[in-house]
Amino acid sequence: MKRSNLKILLIPFGFLVITLFGSCSEYQKLLKSTDYDLKYEKALEYYAKEDYTRAATLFSELISMHRGTEKSEISHFTYAECLYGMRDYYMAGHYFQMFVQNYPSSEKTEEAHFMSAYCSYQTSANPRLDQTETLTALEQFQLFLNLYPTSDRAQEVSDLIDELNDKLVYKAYLSARLYYNLGTYMGNNYQSAVISASNILDEYPDTKYREELSYLILDSKYIQAVNSVEEKKEERLRDALDEYYSFVNEFPTSKYLRNANKIFTHTSELLK
Repeated sequence: MKRSNLKILLIPFGFLVITLFGSCSEYQKLLKSTDYDLKYEKALEYYAKEDYTRAATLFSELISMHRGTEKSEISHFTYAECLYGMRDYYMAGHYFQMFVQNYPSSEKTEEAHFMSAYCSYQTSANPRLDQTETLTALEQFQLFLNLYPTSDRAQEVSDLIDELNDKLVYKAYLSARLYYNLGTYMGNNYQSAVISASNILDEYPDTKYREELSYLILDSKYIQAVNSVEEKKEERLRDALDEYYSFVNEFPTSKYLRNANKIFTHTSELLK
C-alpha cells in the first residue's frame, strides 16, 4: 500500500481515537463534578442515546441528590429503565417496585407497576427449572389488573398471565410424564401420573395441554388395569374404558386416537 493511501486511512482512525478519548475525559470530569443540574441534563442525553451504563451511573447519584424534587422522581424511574435497558432485570424490577412505593401518586406509577412485573416475566425460567419468578410475575400481573382494570395494558397483561400459566402447566405436565415414564419403578407411578395430571386439569381446565394430559390419564389407567391383580383388574379395566369414552368424545380427531382405539379394543377383549 502506498504511503499516501495509508495516511488517508489513518486520518479517520486517529480522529476516532481522539473523539473517544475526549468523550471519556468529558465523562470522567462529569462524574467528579458537583454541578448536579448539569449531571441531570447529561444523564438524560445519555439515556436518549441509549448509553444506559453512563446514564445509570449518573441517575443513581441524582436520585438522592435531588430527593424531594421532580428531578429525583424522574431520575429514579429513568434509572430503573436504564437497568432494564442493560438487561439487569432483577435490579430493574427492584427499582421499579421501589418507585411504586416512593411515588404512589406519580403519573409513572402504573407503568412502574407493569415494568416491575415484566422484569419478573423476563427472568421466568425454562419450565424444567425452578418457577419462583414465574409465580412472582403472575402475582404482580394479577395485582396490576386488580389496580388498573381499565388500563390500556390490560389485554397485554391478560395474555402474559395466560402464557405464564401455560408454563406452569407444562412444568406440571413434565412432572406427570416423569411419573408415567418411571412406571412401576419403586411403586405404582402410573397412579401418581393420573393424580398429577388430573390435578392440573382441575386447576387449569382450559390449558392448551389438555389433550396430552387427558391421553396420559387414559394410558396410565389402561396400563394399571392390564397389570393389576385379578381382584382389581375388572374394576380398573372398566375405569379405563370410561376414560376412553370421555377422551374420544372430547377429542374425536385427536392425534392419539389410533393409540386410544387400540386401548379400547384390548380393554374390551379383556372384559369379555
